[in-house]
Amino acid sequence: MTVAKGLEGIVACSSEISSIIDGVLTYRGYNIDDLADNATFEEVAFLLWKGHLPTRSELDELKKNFEDYAEIPDVIYEQLKAYPKDVHPMGVLRTAVSTLALYDEEADDNSLEANQRKAIKLTAKIPTIITAFARIRQGLEPVTPKKGLSFAANFLYMLTGEEPSDVSVKAFDKALVLHADHELNASTFAARVTTGTLSDIYSAVTTAIGTLKGPLHGGANERVMAMLEEIGSPDRIETVIQDKLDRKEKIMGFGHRVYKNGDPRAKHLREMSRQLSSQHGDSKWYDMSTSIEKLVTEKKGLKPNVDFYSASVYTYLGIPRDLFTPIFAMSRVTGWTAHILEQYRDNRLIRPRAEYVGLTNQRYVPVEKR
Repeated sequence: MTVAKGLEGIVACSSEISSIIDGVLTYRGYNIDDLADNATFEEVAFLLWKGHLPTRSELDELKKNFEDYAEIPDVIYEQLKAYPKDVHPMGVLRTAVSTLALYDEEADDNSLEANQRKAIKLTAKIPTIITAFARIRQGLEPVTPKKGLSFAANFLYMLTGEEPSDVSVKAFDKALVLHADHELNASTFAARVTTGTLSDIYSAVTTAIGTLKGPLHGGANERVMAMLEEIGSPDRIETVIQDKLDRKEKIMGFGHRVYKNGDPRAKHLREMSRQLSSQHGDSKWYDMSTSIEKLVTEKKGLKPNVDFYSASVYTYLGIPRDLFTPIFAMSRVTGWTAHILEQYRDNRLIRPRAEYVGLTNQRYVPVEKR
């Protein structure tokens, strides 16, 4: 057997959803730059699920479905209030999404129509879960979804209780577009493995959330912000970064297994960070980020990935650091469910082999003689 550690370089399936070819990311054949500059998150969600950009009537219907499904069962609110206030929101999201299945009469209906509805339901409800817990742990009442707001605007509204500025909505919407899918990443692969057993869509998304929770996947953007806060001021950047490099510590937010010449999403987030810093009249986090980028690129030849500038973007939007990864899930659930639907359409149980490197020729010895 030839072992590919981490399955690196292994092609595990065929997919029509997204691609990374020669450093270019596409969704359904659309370059991510084109979508980031022109499409809304709602349009991208439809594109991932259906394979084409929506007409006006299709887009209006999806927006209405998001509004209609955004509310969560009262029992979920009660559970959110009962959870410990100091737990990580990703653990809360994982548990709440799993619980949603118990209150969906279609949960075990694996027909295409039912699963398409569940994809919309999950996408609509996850922002409500995240914002409700964020407020509950502060001793505040959850803010119910507001009809007439875009997907991005509604999240920021439910988080703060105030309608956000146009600049904030545009920046956040673009962040959601950039995070919506990314070929066969760890959480997407995990979701497809669960789907391959013909388990239900809620189980597959719960699997994906658990995988995204890890610091080497979705949790990286939280650690970027932790690093910026640790450095604290621009005059400490060179000392702290050089110390980390000398100790061979990983600089979070840099490098990517499938991008050798830089993550194409990073430039969009860098510009969003710049715009938001200007709006807030405080360029500290943006300036520090650009200085770190320059230093790490010069010394290690590494370029920022999607996590690096998303940290300062979310901070400028007033989003607590431990909500960064749940927001990643809030966007990526569109990609997860697109892959889940694709897996159902042409399913085969995913069951790789392992190279055995343990002891051989062992013989049983009765317990009295051991």
